[in-house]
Amino acid sequence: MTTTTLKGLVLCGGYSTRMQQDKSSIAYHGMPQWQYLYTLLEAVVPEVYISCRPDQQPLFEGHAPLIPDSVTEGGPAAGLLSAHAAFPEAAWLVLACDLPLISHQSLRHLAAFRNPGKAATAFISPVNQLPEPLIAIWEPRGLEVLRQSVATGKQCPRKALLQTDIQVLENPYAVEQFNANTPEEMAEAKKKIG
Repeated sequence: MTTTTLKGLVLCGGYSTRMQQDKSSIAYHGMPQWQYLYTLLEAVVPEVYISCRPDQQPLFEGHAPLIPDSVTEGGPAAGLLSAHAAFPEAAWLVLACDLPLISHQSLRHLAAFRNPGKAATAFISPVNQLPEPLIAIWEPRGLEVLRQSVATGKQCPRKALLQTDIQVLENPYAVEQFNANTPEEMAEAKKKIG
């Protein structure tokens, strides 16, 4: 089996309503979070893109290749499907911008155990034991499932993963899957990072 080209995607297009500030701009590691994640992905895959809303483009232009949302669906599905529309033959190692603790070790583990014969390869959530759709490798087949799901009004990437054949992985570094979506979680993450 020929393995599809793997590209990286940092999802920055959310509105960060609960955080009350743009999650992609928070500096947990001495740089904006989008830049930290971009750098991590660059060490694992040859091409990395920033997924953003069209109105966010000026924030990133000149700093990284962009894939502005080209579909009308909201949430992370918009970023995933816009990337799929731009490069239909590519697989995508996707990272949400609300992952302050993620590091090379989690990404290398995910890439090492990628199963291109499945629709996606995803870590299991240590919180609810469900697949993590936004720390995952989406194959073109999985993105087609998401596209069809969105077409029927179901925009949740996790639900799309649950309705298809995926490779689920235990992450030996599961603490790195911590999501920071509120000011309190941001403070907790900063404390953990030190």
